Amino acid sequence: MAQRAAPEAVAGTSLDGTQPAYIYKVVLLGNTSVGKSSLAYRYVKNDFKESLPTMGCSFLTQTLCLEATTVRLEIWDTAGQEKYHSVCHLYYRGAHAALLVYDITSKESLSRAKLWLQELEKEFLHDEIVIALVGNKTDLAAERKVAAEEGEEFAKSKSLLYMETSAKSNHQVNEVFTAVAQELVAREGRKAAARHPAPPDLQEPRGPGPRCCGL
Repeated sequence: MAQRAAPEAVAGTSLDGTQPAYIYKVVLLGNTSVGKSSLAYRYVKNDFKESLPTMGCSFLTQTLCLEATTVRLEIWDTAGQEKYHSVCHLYYRGAHAALLVYDITSKESLSRAKLWLQELEKEFLHDEIVIALVGNKTDLAAERKVAAEEGEEFAKSKSLLYMETSAKSNHQVNEVFTAVAQELVAREGRKAAARHPAPPDLQEPRGPGPRCCGL
């Protein structure tokens, strides 16, 4: 049972007032050295840098325009060291999405990502948060220890988004954040449809149902 629900997205309109806009909190979770900070930095700054371990949490923002919506992602990059584990829930509280990042050259990092998923499942119901499993460091394919199929099958079994990336070579970094944003906006549409269902077709026959001709 979830203890706290994810908050509603902050909604408004774009600066020119022509389309809806949303603000979403996205957290990056995973072992130390899997490349969380590098992924966030590559996405926001379009650059790569080897990062020292994050101390506590760092914060970046990025705005992207989808077909008819502007989305602002507030990206929280959490520390992966075990000593920070007890306080990480303070950073992902109220998140709308989470990227569970592992290193494709480390099976242990995938196991750790699975544990993070268990933590999120204690905090959120399934439809309250968008979760993506991200296998990072595809530039080190020669050292791969986790097959893409293994990550993909686990993600499918848990109904997670899945993608492999490389912050260093900029492989599918934009794509994974865009996929998360698109799913968040799609959920807004489904929630709106549930709140305001379409009126029934007035031409639809009423009563027990259609009768066969001649009866």
